[in-house]
Amino acid sequence: MKLHVETAEIFVPDGVAVEEALARTTHMAIGAHHDDLEIMANDGIMQCFQRDDRWFCGVVVTDGAGSPRDDLYRDYTDEQMRLVRRKEQKKAAVIGEYGAQVLLDYPSAAVKDPTNRAPVEDLMLLLQVTRPTIVYTHNLADKHDTHVAVALRVIEALRSLPPDQRPARLYGCEVWRDLDWMVDTDKVAFDTSAHENLQRALLGIFDSQVCGGKQYDLATLGRRRANATYFASHSVDVATGMTFAMELTPLIQDPQLDIRAYVQGFIDRFTQEVMDRLRRLG
Repeated sequence: MKLHVETAEIFVPDGVAVEEALARTTHMAIGAHHDDLEIMANDGIMQCFQRDDRWFCGVVVTDGAGSPRDDLYRDYTDEQMRLVRRKEQKKAAVIGEYGAQVLLDYPSAAVKDPTNRAPVEDLMLLLQVTRPTIVYTHNLADKHDTHVAVALRVIEALRSLPPDQRPARLYGCEVWRDLDWMVDTDKVAFDTSAHENLQRALLGIFDSQVCGGKQYDLATLGRRRANATYFASHSVDVATGMTFAMELTPLIQDPQLDIRAYVQGFIDRFTQEVMDRLRRLG
């Protein structure tokens, strides 16, 4: 498989041939940075864990060179950070028993450039080879530019495929903005109650981030617990952890659907719910 960046890599934890590893994919997550997959696509990882009929394929689009750093990593160069983050992502793939881990190794600027077709073409190629049933990526209301850029490139790649090669579901998941604000009927809710020990391990393996100044492990598990408790105000908790996603499937089922108008719909329904409550109670 010829990817655009020469330093791109496909890592297969169990050592089978790359072609076989990719072909067995059922669930794929496409994230901007190393550790985004473990934060946003826990559902896919756990759906495939210890299964031989489901396989998770992770795709990290950027190289991680611009990551914040502190403590042990305070004086690391961008190239050193790039290498350590790649190593951490491979460790996560081993712990989570991923079918394959793809590292596209693009600088963030290349992904955020809408005229650069290379990331889209790489994603198209991967999607054609893997043919996943479910794809997880970033939500379109995320506040991180690179995250939103990746989600847009994923949609562009999927829209470019023939309809019979597109996944059954595309979900936009929480990382740099949670989705608690969406009205409940718009939320896709994933139960993350199981294997909290494995979740902790997957998040904690990214030492360059946790020790380096961002405690994503504690924050992510805390968000999952908060989502589960605050999801319903008039019933007892039905889960100890929960993540939310934005349903993006209509955007690939109908390539003519306007992306901005689609996202505006979620915002409008939230606005309407708030205003209706104020009118009713005021």
